[in-house]
Amino acid sequence: MDIKAFLDLDMLQKIQDLFSDATGLAAIAVDSQGNYITKGSNFTDFCMKYTRGVEEGQRRCVKCDNEGAGTYFCHAGLMDFASDIIVEGEKVGAIIGGQVLPGTPDLEHIRQIARELGINEDRYIEAVQTVPVRSEKMIRSAANLLSLFVNQLVNLEYLRKLNSKKIEVFDKEIEGSLEEIKKIQAMTRDLQQVATMERILALNASVEAAHAGKAGLGFSVVAEEIGNLSQRSSNVYQEIFDLVGSVQESITNMSTVKV
Repeated sequence: MDIKAFLDLDMLQKIQDLFSDATGLAAIAVDSQGNYITKGSNFTDFCMKYTRGVEEGQRRCVKCDNEGAGTYFCHAGLMDFASDIIVEGEKVGAIIGGQVLPGTPDLEHIRQIARELGINEDRYIEAVQTVPVRSEKMIRSAANLLSLFVNQLVNLEYLRKLNSKKIEVFDKEIEGSLEEIKKIQAMTRDLQQVATMERILALNASVEAAHAGKAGLGFSVVAEEIGNLSQRSSNVYQEIFDLVGSVQESITNMSTVKV
């Protein structure tokens, strides 16, 4: 299932940007293959420019991205989050982000990380001091709120798109069904005409049998039975015609329903 096929990505981007502006948390959305479907909101230089800017830092960050779930601490001590986007039991993407501190950073620990990554310590310290600080409770609540909202949004958009396609198919099938009903009605009229002709022929046969006297007695009985069968057939054809008309009316009523 391709989330891009039914989701308004501009709307998702706007919601994501507003969330980041309100909370200070970074956020970005990906599809089921991990490809970005929105632009990053509120990403920090500490993470993007410095930590991910060196090979070892990128390796550690990717490891956190792949293994992290829910709200968790990354290798650099920042809090991140990752929430799956689920539609009909299938993962169609995820909303990830965070990049905030749950408290005052341990600068000595940050220096140690800088040395391990081969980053200028003073610049790394300056960068970490620009990272937003939020309480752990606030971070977890905000991440859960975004996950809940995005999942609701995506599922509603999916259902809207699905229902739109169903209505399109429904309308097409109704149109085809009405055409078939017209054909059935025309064929039923033809059968009624045949039954009428059979009754006329049976009547003529009865008259000729009467003229023939005793010699035509057996033929007269056959002619009478044919006439009876023709009458019953005509009645059945009329019932079919009436039922088809009722079905046609029901289908027409369904196709004209409005909200």
